[in-house]
Amino acid sequence: MLKNLNVALYVCGSISNYKSLSLLRLLKKNGANVKVIMTKNAQMFVSALAFQTLSKNKVYTELTQEFTPEEINHIEIGQWADLSIIAPASANFIAKMANGIADDAASSTLLATKGKKIIVPAMNDNMWFNPATVRNIKQLKKDGNIVISPDSGELAEGYSGKGRMPEPEAILEFIIGNKNNHKLNGKHFVVTAGGTREPIDPVRYITNKSSGKMGYAIARSLIKQGCDVTLISAPTSLEIPKAVKYVPVQSSSDMEKAVLNHFKKADGLIMSAAVSDFKVAKVANQKIKKTSSDDFELHLIKTHDILKEVAKIKQNHQITVGFAAETENLIDNASKKLRTKKLDLLIANDVSREDVGFNSDFNQVTVINDDNTKIAIQKSTKEEIADQIVQIICKKINK
Repeated sequence: MLKNLNVALYVCGSISNYKSLSLLRLLKKNGANVKVIMTKNAQMFVSALAFQTLSKNKVYTELTQEFTPEEINHIEIGQWADLSIIAPASANFIAKMANGIADDAASSTLLATKGKKIIVPAMNDNMWFNPATVRNIKQLKKDGNIVISPDSGELAEGYSGKGRMPEPEAILEFIIGNKNNHKLNGKHFVVTAGGTREPIDPVRYITNKSSGKMGYAIARSLIKQGCDVTLISAPTSLEIPKAVKYVPVQSSSDMEKAVLNHFKKADGLIMSAAVSDFKVAKVANQKIKKTSSDDFELHLIKTHDILKEVAKIKQNHQITVGFAAETENLIDNASKKLRTKKLDLLIANDVSREDVGFNSDFNQVTVINDDNTKIAIQKSTKEEIADQIVQIICKKINK
């Protein structure tokens, strides 16, 4: 399945290094040619000799090391590799990759590599959820790298948490699947993001706390699966993902027009934007001035329900996914929204919590299917949750 694939296996310092030996055996068993690059700290856990014995190749550990006098090894390996796997990837090495640091054999070789890179983090849960690591992982994904989320379970410290290196068999399965196909290759998805702005007068508006992070993460995840993505976004401070067709909007009315226009030719819609439920009945032409009165009233009216309008034009081949941001009765309210708007999937999240939801880099959601089955996704970064949501969509489309 991996016959004649040239794989560079990078091993960083971690108690999970023994799993890298098993991964190496599996790669070889499936036909891959493997060269191993180890950091100095990695050699404190497992010797280079063990990897050399199994790979049948010399292990690269020092920049001064030479296989032949004619070759500059970190350049040669970078050009040779069809695929680079960093397993385990320590927090330190992840930080180096994200910031382009090349101060040893492993980091220099990886910086000289143009091919696909798969990163398999392994560390303590506190290190994994540290804002610095979250930023670094986010940057690596933006740069086009693929990150396999660590498992939850017993850590080296003796308690359970998120940070375990996945089992070698699971890593191999991911590699084979990723090599063979993009599950949504050629599909066109419309994704909405951000919080709409409903004008009051020329300088004021009504909005909400949505940052757009979840929608942008979903757009990036779809792109990794080979999708063409139209991102319809209310104003955010986020960097526009590469390779999307970007459609900026302001109000709920703007978003409705854009969604209905682009959805007609799409295979699916993921409505992750926080669309205002109300707007001002009559927008003032000039800035509203203060008066002597302590009271001021705005007459609000309902905005159009975009998903209900989408349901009217939806074709059998199209899939629609909604989001329900609730502060109470999460599952009941979300299930009702799923039914009334004829959705295929609904992502329910509790936005009353300060540690997840609006503006946070983390989320915790429940995915409700149109057959009322539910999938609980535990607290993770929005990038990780986006990947899991997209995998659920893949399974639904490919049934």
